[in-house]
Amino acid sequence: MDSFEEVFAAVKDYCKERVTAPSYTVFFERLEIGDFDGATVIIFAHAEFVRTSLTTRYLPLLREAFLAIIGIEVDIDIRIKAAEPAPAPKAEEKKPEADAVSATTLPGSAPAKAGSYAFDFANFIVGGNNKFAHAAAQAVAANPSGAYNPLFIYGQSGLGKTHLLTAIRLEIQKNHPEYNILYVDGEAFTNEIITAIRDNSTAEFHQKYRQADVLLVDDIQFIGGKDSTQEEFFHTFNTLYNAGKQIVLASDRPPKEIKSLEDRLRTRFEWGLTADIQPPDFETRVAIIKRKAGLLGMELPEDVCEFIAKRLKNNIRQLEGAVKKLNAYRSLSGIHPTIGAAQNAIKDILSETQPVPVTIEKIMTEVARCYNVTTADIRSRKRTANVSDARKTAMYCIREITGMSMEDIGKEVGGRDHSTVVYAVKQAEEQIDTNASYKEMVEDILKNTRSNG
Repeated sequence: MDSFEEVFAAVKDYCKERVTAPSYTVFFERLEIGDFDGATVIIFAHAEFVRTSLTTRYLPLLREAFLAIIGIEVDIDIRIKAAEPAPAPKAEEKKPEADAVSATTLPGSAPAKAGSYAFDFANFIVGGNNKFAHAAAQAVAANPSGAYNPLFIYGQSGLGKTHLLTAIRLEIQKNHPEYNILYVDGEAFTNEIITAIRDNSTAEFHQKYRQADVLLVDDIQFIGGKDSTQEEFFHTFNTLYNAGKQIVLASDRPPKEIKSLEDRLRTRFEWGLTADIQPPDFETRVAIIKRKAGLLGMELPEDVCEFIAKRLKNNIRQLEGAVKKLNAYRSLSGIHPTIGAAQNAIKDILSETQPVPVTIEKIMTEVARCYNVTTADIRSRKRTANVSDARKTAMYCIREITGMSMEDIGKEVGGRDHSTVVYAVKQAEEQIDTNASYKEMVEDILKNTRSNG
C-alpha cells in the first residue's frame, strides 16, 4: 500500500465486516488517522462519546485489524480532533435536518461507490427464510403508521435486518421527503443519553427523538439492563406511539428472550407485528452470491457459487465477504474465480471459533459495559464492590465460553491465582441460582459475546 491512509482505509474496511452497519457508521466511518511511529497509532475521533466507546468496546477489534493488515501489533491512542470553524451557510441554503445516526450518513443513503450497492428493497434477496419480514417491511414503508406499529424484526447477526431497516428508511424518505426520520442503534442511543445527562442537554435529546415521524432502532437488545436508557426509551416510545408515528425495531432475538429488558418495554415491543429472519436456504444463498457478484461486475461460475453456498450457511455477510475476496483476487492478482480460489477465500471464514485472546477481550468489554467500569478496572487491584462484582462475572463468563483452566483465567484477569478464580466462579454460580436478575444479565453477556455481529 502506498500510504498509511490506505492502510487505515483497509483497517476500517476490516472492522466494517465485523460490526453492524449502524455501529460502523457511528464509531468508525469518520475516524481519521493521525500519526504512526512504528509502535503507536494515533487515531482522531469526532466526539467524546465515540472515543469512549472505541476505547472501552472496540479497541481489541482495531488492534486485530492493524495486525491483520500490516502484520505487527500496535498500541492505539484515540484522541478527539480539534473542531474546525464551520463555514457560514449561504443565505438561500437550508440547514438539513439531523436525521441520521449521530448526524452521520446512514448505510445505503449515500451515492453508491464503485462495487457497493444501496441497501434498498430492490437489492434485497427474498427467500423462504425472510419472505414474511420483507413483506412486513414493505408494508410499513408504503404506509407508515398505517400498517404495523411497532414492527419488530429479529434474527441472527448478518441475515439482513439492517438492510430491511435501511430499505424502509429510503422508501419512506423517497415518498415523504418532509418526514423527520431517525435511524440509530441501541448502543448509540445509550451513548447519546449518557452525553445528554453529562452535558445537561436532555431537553435537546427529548426534542430530537420525540419529534420524529419515523424512528428506526437497530440492535435494540443493547438497551437491556440499562435503567436510564430504558426509562428514556419507554417515554420516547410512548410519545411517538400515541402521536401515531412509526416505530421499527430490530434485534438478534425476540422481545421475550431479551432477559434484562423491562416488562413494560417488552410488552410494547409486542404490540404490533413481530417478524423473524432465519438463515437462508441453499437456493437463496446461491441467489445472494450471484447478486453480490453481479453488483461487483463479476460473473461467477455456477460450481463456484454452489461451492460457497454449501459451506457458508448462516450469515449473509460471510457470503458477501467471500465474493469480495474473489473480486479482489481477480482485480489485484488476475486470479480467476475457480473453486480453488473460492476455497482460499473462505478458509478464514470457515473457522467458526475466534482466537481466544479476541474472545476474552470481547467478554471483558461486555462485562465492563454492564457494570459501567473499564476492562482496566477489572484487571486492576481495585476492590470496590462494583469492580469486584464485574471481575467475578468476567471470570465466570470466560470459563463458560472458552473452557480455559482456572490458572489461565487468573492470568488473563490481572494475574489472579487459582484459588481466587475458583472462589469467584463459585460465587457467580451461587448468585445465578438465587438471583434471577443476575442470571438474566449473565445470559445476555454470554449471548452478546457469542454473537457474530
